[in-house]
Amino acid sequence: MIEPEEQFDYFGDKPPAVPGMKRFSHEAMATTFEVIVVGDDEKYARQTAAAAFEEVNRLEAELSRFIANSDVARINNLPANRPLILGLDTFECLKISCRIYAETDGAFDVTIGPLLSCWRNAGGDLREPSERELDNARQRTGTNLIRLNEDEHTIELLTAGVQVDLGGIGKGYAVDKMAELLREWSIDTALISGGYSSVRALDGPAGTNGWPLTLSNPENRKEILARPNLQNRALGSSGVKKGRHIIDPRTMQPVRDKFAAWSSAPDAATADALSTAFMIMSPEEIERYCSHHSQTAAMIMLQESDQVTQKHKILHFGPWKAGELLI
Repeated sequence: MIEPEEQFDYFGDKPPAVPGMKRFSHEAMATTFEVIVVGDDEKYARQTAAAAFEEVNRLEAELSRFIANSDVARINNLPANRPLILGLDTFECLKISCRIYAETDGAFDVTIGPLLSCWRNAGGDLREPSERELDNARQRTGTNLIRLNEDEHTIELLTAGVQVDLGGIGKGYAVDKMAELLREWSIDTALISGGYSSVRALDGPAGTNGWPLTLSNPENRKEILARPNLQNRALGSSGVKKGRHIIDPRTMQPVRDKFAAWSSAPDAATADALSTAFMIMSPEEIERYCSHHSQTAAMIMLQESDQVTQKHKILHFGPWKAGELLI
């Protein structure tokens, strides 16, 4: 565990002046997890953060496709129609994934691996796949190709070659489990993050309406797009890294109309997954989703520019007005 002097700052140029605020960080899941707590007992705060980071390590051992004996690695070597017993966390993470897959009409899909391999070369840059490659990937892509058995806590693959990757939800799920642990340790005023993509707030500091966060233009970090205050809910973010592309699992084609998407939801796993889905869904689909899920808010940054300001167009959905979350 490290206590950083310079870490990704969620507060931008307005860090809160909170007495007793302590920050701890830890490397896991190919990113930096951070716990920010408010309390007088520094030793207890450090012990609590260490326990939370141990939880992240435990979850990574189950959820990472890169660890040979993880649940996900065993799924990815599973023949069709053969049940595999999963750990409770892997099963729960897949349940959430299946729910969001259904709610977003397939925009969020944890089986997209074969399709991504078609469109990306070894360095991650975009390549043009053949129709045969796409057809082969299509047959092995779709969360509907996995079957979960609630009573037995098992998974079955309905066709061979399905590959599960929980990278779009695993960090958010880990942040939620960290939040549960902090509550169990009687830490109620805290902010927890999993890299740049997932943040969950517990109670805000005394005298505030939540933790003040800063959302910046991914192309120009000096340009502030929003300053939401977060309390007892989560925020997820996704974007197109330079030279990389997001593939729509429904059309099998790259998404070219957005730079970034942010989502806010009651839990970090949902917010994490929805930020990915909102990179793929059309504005009309996002509007419809938020209207049907009143606790969900969204903000997207389009490739096109606003005709008046000449800046990238920003759209808001649900209880999120320009620069402000209203939940």
